Amino acid sequence: MNRLTSEKRVQVIGCLIEGCSIRSTVRLTGVAMKTVMRVLVEVGEVCADYQDKVFRNLGSRRLQLDEMWCWIYCKEKNRTEEIAKAHPDAGDIWLWTAVDADSKLVPVWKLGQRDTRTAVDFVCDLASRLKNRVQVTTDGHRPYVEAVETAFGRDVDYSILQKIYGSAMENETRYSPSQVIGIEVRDVIGNADPKHISTSYVERQNWTVRTKMRRYTRLSNGFSRKLRNHAASVALNYFAYNFIQIHRSLRTSPAQAASVTDKLWSVADLVALWESYERQEKETAA
Repeated sequence: MNRLTSEKRVQVIGCLIEGCSIRSTVRLTGVAMKTVMRVLVEVGEVCADYQDKVFRNLGSRRLQLDEMWCWIYCKEKNRTEEIAKAHPDAGDIWLWTAVDADSKLVPVWKLGQRDTRTAVDFVCDLASRLKNRVQVTTDGHRPYVEAVETAFGRDVDYSILQKIYGSAMENETRYSPSQVIGIEVRDVIGNADPKHISTSYVERQNWTVRTKMRRYTRLSNGFSRKLRNHAASVALNYFAYNFIQIHRSLRTSPAQAASVTDKLWSVADLVALWESYERQEKETAA
C-alpha cells in the first residue's frame, strides 16, 4: 500500500484544520477522498489520545461549560427504523465543551446526548483533570446541577447564568436570534466571584468551532456519516485550537498559556507525533 509522505500529510491536515471540506481538501492536495478520510480518522484518534494524556493536573481556576447540537447521518426527526438498522449512530448528537476562562484551553469535550448521564460523565472527566478548587459557570440546562454536584461535591464555586430572551419581532425570520433583554444569575454551590460569572468565552469558542468545522456550520450541508469520523474531526479541531493556533488575545496558544507545553506546535509537529504513534504500533505488533 502506498504511504503518503510527511509533507503531503502536512498539506492534507493543514487544509482540514483551516476549515476546508473533505472534497475541497481533495481538490487542493490531489489526494484521493478515501485517503483524506483515512488521514482524518487516524490523526484525529492520535489527537484525542494525546490530549487525554497531557491534560492532567491542570491549574485552572475558572471554567465555563456549554453544549452545542449537530447530527450524524441525519437529523433525529428524519431517523427511521431502516436508517437506524443501517446506521446505529444516526441522529442528533451534542458536543459538550469546557473552556478555561484564563488560558482559553479546552481541556475536555464529550460527544453524546443532551441528558443527565452524559452531563455527569462530562463533568466528572473534567473534575479528574484539575488540581485546584475552581469556579464553574453554566447556562440553565438542568443536568449541569446534578453533574457538578456529583463531580465536585461541595468543593466548587458554581453559578448558573441564564439569559432572558425577548419575543421574536413580527418580520423576523426563524433563523434570526432573539434579542437578549436580561440575565438571571443564581449561586448554586460555594461562593463564586460575581465578576467572573460568565459564559462568554465558551460561547465564543462555540463560534470558533462552527467556523472551523464544516460539520458544525449552521445552514450548510456538511455533516458526518459516521460517529468515528465525527469524533476524529472534533479531536483534530481541538488539537489545532489548543496547540497550533495562536489565540489573538493571548498571543500564544492556549496549551502554552496553561503550561501544558513550552512551544507553539506546527502541523509538522503533529505529523511527527502521529508517525511516532505508528512506530510504536509496529514495534508492539512485532
